[in-house]
Amino acid sequence: MVFPVIGGDGKPTGYEIDNSLRFNDGDSPELSKTLGTATNRKKFTISLWFKRTTLSVAQYLVAAGTNNASDIDEIRIHSGNYVNFAGYDGSTTYKIRSAALLRDTSAWYHLVVNFDSTQGTDTNRLKMYINGEQVTSFTDSNTYPDQNFEPVFNENTPHNIGRNLNGSSYNDGYMSDFNFIDGQALDASYFGETNDNGVWIPKKYDGTYGNNGFFLEFKQTGTSANSSGIGADTSGNDHHFSVTNLAAIDVTTDTPTNNFCTLNPLINSNGTYTLSEGNTKFIGDGSNGWNTTIATMGFSKGKWYWEQKFTQITGGASFAGLVKDDVDHSDNDISGQDDNEGVLYYANAGKYMFGNGGTYESDGEAFGDSFDDGDIISVAADLDNNKMYFAKNGTYQGSGNPSTGTNGLPISEGSYGLVAGSFTFVFPYAGAFYANDGCEWNFGNSSFSISSGNADANGYGNFEYAVPSGYYALCTKNLAEYG
Repeated sequence: MVFPVIGGDGKPTGYEIDNSLRFNDGDSPELSKTLGTATNRKKFTISLWFKRTTLSVAQYLVAAGTNNASDIDEIRIHSGNYVNFAGYDGSTTYKIRSAALLRDTSAWYHLVVNFDSTQGTDTNRLKMYINGEQVTSFTDSNTYPDQNFEPVFNENTPHNIGRNLNGSSYNDGYMSDFNFIDGQALDASYFGETNDNGVWIPKKYDGTYGNNGFFLEFKQTGTSANSSGIGADTSGNDHHFSVTNLAAIDVTTDTPTNNFCTLNPLINSNGTYTLSEGNTKFIGDGSNGWNTTIATMGFSKGKWYWEQKFTQITGGASFAGLVKDDVDHSDNDISGQDDNEGVLYYANAGKYMFGNGGTYESDGEAFGDSFDDGDIISVAADLDNNKMYFAKNGTYQGSGNPSTGTNGLPISEGSYGLVAGSFTFVFPYAGAFYANDGCEWNFGNSSFSISSGNADANGYGNFEYAVPSGYYALCTKNLAEYG
C-alpha cells in the first residue's frame, strides 16, 4: 500500500492534472478513432499515466489495426503484470516486454513508448520508459522492427483506447494525460520530471503533435465525438474520440497530481469479494462468512471524511468503520473483534461496536438508526481527538456533530476499541456477510451518482453531503498537509 505523495511541495513546473477517466471492464468501455494521413508513419510517441485496479489479468491501454491476427499494434499490461508492446503485420512481428512488475494498485504509473524505425541500431527503434526511467531489463528476448518499417500505430486505421482489437479484453483502471505524438520519437523528459523529493511527476508537453497527434485530458463529460465529449482532443487537431459505455460519472479527479483513496484488492479476505468501478465498489460472495476489505490509504492523525452507499444488505449484516493496519482479514469473522483492532457502525441495530474480546452485536452500544439498501453512511473520523461520527443520509446519529466535536463516539474506551497509541495506521473498513451484499465507496471520486455535490475546504472531492468543518477527503494532497 505504497503511494507517492504527488502534488505536494517541490513541483518544478507546477503542472497540475485535473482529471482522469475511469474504465470498468465489466461495462466494455472504450474510446475509438480512425486516424488520417500521418506526418511520418515511421515515428511516433505515446505518453500516458495509468492507475491499476486489478492484477494478473491482461489490461489493454491502446490498440490499433483491423485484424487481430495479422494487422495490429497494442500496448497492454500483460497478465504477468508487466508492460507489453507488440505488433504484427502478417510478416513482421516485433515486441518488447518490461521485466518490471507493476503491482501497486494504489499508485499512478507513467508510461512512454517511442517508435523510430529510421534508426540504424535496432534497439533504438523501439523504446519504453516507466516513471521516467528507460526500460533496459526485459522478460524475454525482444524483437525489433526492420529499419524504416511503418507500424499500424499512426496509420489510417482504427485506434482503440481501453480495449484490445477484437473487443475480448478491456481496461480496468484509470488513465490520464494521454498524449499521442505523430512524427517524433520523444523520451520521457518531455512529459515528466523529478521533483525535489525524488518523485517522478507530470510535466506539460509543449511541443507539436503532427497530423495524427492528439491530447486527451478527459475534462469534458459528453458522450459524442466532439469538443464537449469525454474523448475530446485538446491538441488543436480536433481528433475527437467516440465514446462507448463511458459516462460523466467516469470522469474523475483522481489523478497523478492528486491521488485519491480506493479499495485494496490485495487484502487476504475470508471468502471472496469483488471490486469494480475503479476499486470503489465492494461486493461480497457470502460463501464463507464475513468478507471484509479496507482502503489503500491509512492515517494516524487528522480528520477525514468519506461516504459509503450500501447497495444491498441482507439481515442487517453489514457495517462501516475503522480497522488497524495489522489485522488478519482471513478469519471467518469480523476482523479484529477479539483483539481490540476495529470499531464499526453495524447496520442491523444501529450499534457502535468495539473489538473487545466478545461479539460485536451483543456488546455494541445502540446509538442510532439501523440502515439498509440504498442508504448513504457518512463517516467522519477524528484521529486528533479519537472520536468517530456516522451520519445516515445526512443526519448524524446520536446527536453527533463532527464540526463542533459534540457527542463523538469513542475510538477507544478503556481497553476496548482502537486503544489510543496501540496502532500505527487505521484504514476505512467495511464488511458484508451474505452473497451480493456490499457498498459503493466515495472518497471524493464517487462511482455513484451525486445529486448535490460538496467538496472539502480545500476544494477536493465530490460528495453527496456536506463535509464537516475541519475534515478532509482522503487524497495525497490532503494527506501531505494533514496526515
